[in-house]
Amino acid sequence: MSPPRRGHLNMVAHSELDQVPRQKLLNQQGYSSCSKENAAANDIQEPEEKICHQNGSIASISTKLTTSASGESLPPAKKIFHKKEEDCSLFVAFFTFLSYGVLLLVGYVKEFFNPPSTKEKNREGYVPLYIGFESFYTRNVYRRIQDCWNRTICSVPGAIIDLMERTTPDYGWTMKLTGKIIKCINVGSYNYLGFAENVGPCHDAAEETTKSLGVTTCSPRLELGSMEIHQKLESLVSEFLGVEDAITFGMGFATNVLNLPSILGPGCLVFSDEFNHASLILGLRLSGATVKVFRHNDAQDLEKKLREAIIYGHPRTRRPWKKAMIVVEGIYSMEGSICDLPNFIRIKKKYKTYLYVDEAHSIGALGPHGGGVVDYFGADPKDVDIHMGTFTKSFGAAGGYIAGSKDLINHLRVASHAQIYAASMSPPVAEQIITSMATIMGKQGNGEGERRLNQLARNTHYFRRRVKHMGFIVYGNDDSPVVPVLLYLPAVTAMFVRELTNRGVAGVGVGFPATKITGGRMRFCLSAAHTKEMLDKILEEVEEVGRLCGCRYSTPAKNPVPIEW
Repeated sequence: MSPPRRGHLNMVAHSELDQVPRQKLLNQQGYSSCSKENAAANDIQEPEEKICHQNGSIASISTKLTTSASGESLPPAKKIFHKKEEDCSLFVAFFTFLSYGVLLLVGYVKEFFNPPSTKEKNREGYVPLYIGFESFYTRNVYRRIQDCWNRTICSVPGAIIDLMERTTPDYGWTMKLTGKIIKCINVGSYNYLGFAENVGPCHDAAEETTKSLGVTTCSPRLELGSMEIHQKLESLVSEFLGVEDAITFGMGFATNVLNLPSILGPGCLVFSDEFNHASLILGLRLSGATVKVFRHNDAQDLEKKLREAIIYGHPRTRRPWKKAMIVVEGIYSMEGSICDLPNFIRIKKKYKTYLYVDEAHSIGALGPHGGGVVDYFGADPKDVDIHMGTFTKSFGAAGGYIAGSKDLINHLRVASHAQIYAASMSPPVAEQIITSMATIMGKQGNGEGERRLNQLARNTHYFRRRVKHMGFIVYGNDDSPVVPVLLYLPAVTAMFVRELTNRGVAGVGVGFPATKITGGRMRFCLSAAHTKEMLDKILEEVEEVGRLCGCRYSTPAKNPVPIEW
């Protein structure tokens, strides 16, 4: 391959890299053959200063000034040292693959002698709707343990939840309610700050709004669906995030799916974390942009692929990209990890790309003021070009938002499909968000917001340390309220979920294809509504069930120091 022409070095938005000397980006052997020895030497020479976050986690700050593509000096980059997650042993991995292999083999043998019927009455000649491996996997693997998912509740999803007991007479093909109610401690809902409640200021305010404004607008925002309460909410969101403006939508999933195509299009380049949510993946596919995936939370891998894309341009035409964007999440809901925002901001500034941060799980749950991952790291909100988040978690409501500059929001108000075609947010839902957000900000509640933030932080640290101390493999950051406990085998995952439910703890089991094959787990979502007594009850049952299942796979030495709440 001939080396790229000099004109192909300006392949980010607005052609900001014209002034970058060729030798800074491409050596004589090409980018891929850059000297690893020189890179290691640079890492050694770079001075760093250790610091402590407000939450107690250890980080380091590089005192070496970074230079952007335009030659300007950037502030020192904060580097977070992410430990490598503990892997299971080869013994456990082998039996995990063997478990799935046996299930699939039995399924193929069974369906060879008794093929499934996909024909429907009065539909002769129609192509079957449900075909392929996905349908086969659902019939032979998922169906056997589907009682661990899609469970019916009949109460507010607060700290205590009411499950409706189900039974199956045909190995999962049909589920029938028995009429019995099981009261459980809820560690499956994203009720991080405990605002999912049917008493209190949020409930009372939503009730009054329902009486005065009704439950729906029956119209999109661009027609007759804009109300004063929507404008009040958007003003409060922009104030909470510290940005110029914000726009809100009635559905969190649709906030990504319907807005990314309004921002990106063919000829644009996107770098997406490998563990990004399905809504981000779908939105990027609909946009038509070229998507490159980088390793989870790996700023080095991102920068390497970004530089390579800048040098070589579009793979077919070698022309510059129209714009480049980095898409990450604040907290990854399956991994419990927190994004390395300082390094992503450093890379964004260096290469003049845009940065899109999905704070669905981090807004309200992280930071000294509940402002999400930006607040957690003390970053400037203006360093993130597009703030996205949802109201379905920390605010106990529904919908989502996008925030940023006025130009961005004005563009979305007229170009977003969610503004043009979808009904606007329900007024009582908007009031629930306004009241809960005002409580977090300290505008009302007499310190209730700060109390909930502190309670969630204490619960998170206490629970994570106790579970690790028991010998479980736990993923994620110590400050993340999402706590994945690795179980690996599908039978163990099902047994773990069922046994905890029988003991009064309702959680969520996750397995393939939502995770990799050797990634089966149970995910605990902590809340400010949980008391220490509730946590101790959960931990007691988790330890006992872990002993029964034999799934305490962790090898690190236990810390003998007592763990205090």
